[in-house]
Amino acid sequence: MNVLLINPAYPNTFWSFKYALQFIGKKAAYPPLGLLTVAAMLPRGFRKRLVDINVTDLTAADLDWADMVFIGAMAVQRVSARQVIRRCRAHGVKVVAGGPLFTAEPEAFADVDHLVLDEAELTLAPFLADLAQGNTRKIYRSSGFCDLGRTPVPDWGLVSMKRYASMSIQFSRGCPFNCDFCNVTALFGHRVRMKSPRQVVAELDSLYRAGWRGNIFFVDDNFIGNRGYLKEKLLPALIDWRKGKRGCVFFTEASINLADDPVLMEMMVRAGFDSVFIGIESPDAQSLAECRKTQNRDRDLLENVRRIQKAGLQVSGGFIVGFDCDTPSIFQRHIDFIQQSGIVTAMVGLLQAPPGTRLFDRLLRENRVTGPISGDNVDGTTNIVPKMGMAPLIEGYRSIMAHIYAPRHYYQRVRTLLKAFGAPRVRTPLDLQRCLAFGRSCLRLGVLGKERLHYWYLLLWTLLRKPRQLPLAVTLTIYGHHFRRICEMNILDAGRRP
Repeated sequence: MNVLLINPAYPNTFWSFKYALQFIGKKAAYPPLGLLTVAAMLPRGFRKRLVDINVTDLTAADLDWADMVFIGAMAVQRVSARQVIRRCRAHGVKVVAGGPLFTAEPEAFADVDHLVLDEAELTLAPFLADLAQGNTRKIYRSSGFCDLGRTPVPDWGLVSMKRYASMSIQFSRGCPFNCDFCNVTALFGHRVRMKSPRQVVAELDSLYRAGWRGNIFFVDDNFIGNRGYLKEKLLPALIDWRKGKRGCVFFTEASINLADDPVLMEMMVRAGFDSVFIGIESPDAQSLAECRKTQNRDRDLLENVRRIQKAGLQVSGGFIVGFDCDTPSIFQRHIDFIQQSGIVTAMVGLLQAPPGTRLFDRLLRENRVTGPISGDNVDGTTNIVPKMGMAPLIEGYRSIMAHIYAPRHYYQRVRTLLKAFGAPRVRTPLDLQRCLAFGRSCLRLGVLGKERLHYWYLLLWTLLRKPRQLPLAVTLTIYGHHFRRICEMNILDAGRRP
């Protein structure tokens, strides 16, 4: 059987890094890790191809070749996923769909031939068995969660790594917390399930043998869900793996209680991690209580962020406005926290209610759910009726984004971060791509950009005060260019249109 795996396109979002990728000549930020893992689970006799629409076009010849199409998607890929499904049906090719989008909204995709939902480690094998017998069902679901010890190394041979800015690895699934608005536990449960260090090292070896020396994203929703296992098992294995290796800088997502464990932070840095995304959500204690963000309550969030930065981990932060208890003062409080913390990459979004969450169920009972989520955290939309009222919420949200991504304030945050940031342990090797990116930044940002004075001041300041951090400073100026473009196109200009 010829199986064509298709990754739908992402819209131009905060996390697409479209305008930053232009500086380094890449097509997409990350490869489709889920589809590559599914590909590794297919029978040996199957012939496989992968089309990532983010880096190449889906052609009629691709569909002519395919006996069956496998499509995986997240909510933010909904529009492209529907387009792909329509093309496949018009071409007479059967479609098998799975992943978070279809698992959360199976009723919205009646035109898909087979929905293989939940975790593929549990539902793909029954589908393949029925396929071999010619007796397939419409929907395949699981009643529990899988053992990650059975998850294979992704089939990296299906993608061209040079088209991507970063590679991805998944170490664990599940989260011990249960935030009101988050669907991670609905998808993966509360118990943190982990791969063995041997599995993770095997995945790293496969990337390294393929010539990869760039960034590697551990995509876990909470990397530190089991801190004891990390310190006793995985991190020592990663530290040992790194001996004699060049490049391969890691980054991941974690909860704020990382700041409580200096040993864990020190080991992560030694293992090669240099940044971490943390859901701050709100500087307001009442808002944190409302959304049951228990791990963020009763602590000095600002001091915690600084402690993590000082350990050598750059903090990217997620922030939300639109909680029921939010008042008009919340917008300035967000601005003040972001500026003071030196969180350069600040993802600020309106509260959304994903299906499967307690928030969704509560607001549905209150008749306050207006439709599906967009899947884009930073597009200025919401699928709920906010208590504050939509007009003041949108106005306040735009005030945050206009402030924090204005060049003066953005570059000020970069300097705040660099002052606090510990020295990196691992560096990405200097290559032609990075030299070209620096040259392009000098031209586009330092000569043509409206931020040019801030750009040159930051570079001079960094050379004098933090010379080892110059590559990071340049990288953050390029990120800032992308974030401003997204803000102007999706949020600020939208407010000026009738």
